[in-house]
Amino acid sequence: MKTDKSARNKTIETTLEEGGKYLARCFLTPDGSNHSDGIFNGDCLKIAKGLPPGCANLIIADPPYNMYKNFNGSSFSKTDSVRYEEYTRNWIEAVRHTLRDDGSIYVCCDWQCSSIIGSVLGEYFTIRNRITWQREKGRGAKANWKNSMEDIWFATASDNYTFNLEDVKIRRRVIAPYRQDGIPKDWEESSEGNFRDTCPSNFWDDITVPFWSMAENTAHPTQKPEKLMAKLILASSNPGDLVLDPFAGSGTSCVTAKKLGRHFTGIEKDSQYCIWAQQRLEMADEDRTVQGYKDGVFWERNAKKK
Repeated sequence: MKTDKSARNKTIETTLEEGGKYLARCFLTPDGSNHSDGIFNGDCLKIAKGLPPGCANLIIADPPYNMYKNFNGSSFSKTDSVRYEEYTRNWIEAVRHTLRDDGSIYVCCDWQCSSIIGSVLGEYFTIRNRITWQREKGRGAKANWKNSMEDIWFATASDNYTFNLEDVKIRRRVIAPYRQDGIPKDWEESSEGNFRDTCPSNFWDDITVPFWSMAENTAHPTQKPEKLMAKLILASSNPGDLVLDPFAGSGTSCVTAKKLGRHFTGIEKDSQYCIWAQQRLEMADEDRTVQGYKDGVFWERNAKKK
């Protein structure tokens, strides 16, 4: 049930009763031709198996972490490591045929299930890296360190894969500019200041978790930021490629793929979340901006003058 909110609160909370037109846009079962640029409303294990082999250039998966979480009345309960490993293997086996031989896969997780995800993923693909990103909204704890980090495993189907380094460089303000023969060395002067484009590392501390005044925010309990997805999509796909998300949730990966000129396929079993995803896809027709990404680069926080 929606609650009264301030005029500045942009959180998407469209109900099932209000969102019928959005739910009607969802695919139900793959038929070989309707898998692109849409959201499937159903179970990923069943739907993914019906998708064409090699249809995806990039898979971005954000499966339930091994902890208790209520997803709109459908709960995911924490289980033992053996069962979570089996769950992970089941969904990976369901989607692996969709990835092209030159494709990449990213899998989101937290520290408790990261070792399981990495181990199982390595059975099917070549592990390239583990990204750790800092959540601003850490989970508090009275007798432990606050959990404010999450992992993303990066793997590829082969040694022939896409990685667009120039598309994911970070623009930082140069505090002490160095010149050689009076010419800026590895940085540029501009009317807004001195900047350097640097290679990104596997630790990201520039991600803002969606909150109530951001247009991308929904009432989904574990929504990922568009900026996070934009880095993965720009690095490991090209315009016109297809991005597959087997746990689409409120549609962040699909929306970001659309904004960046990629095709997309999402799978989400909860109808409420499908509505929010479809609503956001409609909003992307008018607004293709991604927070923190402008002029073809990711800007370091507070580097660009407003």
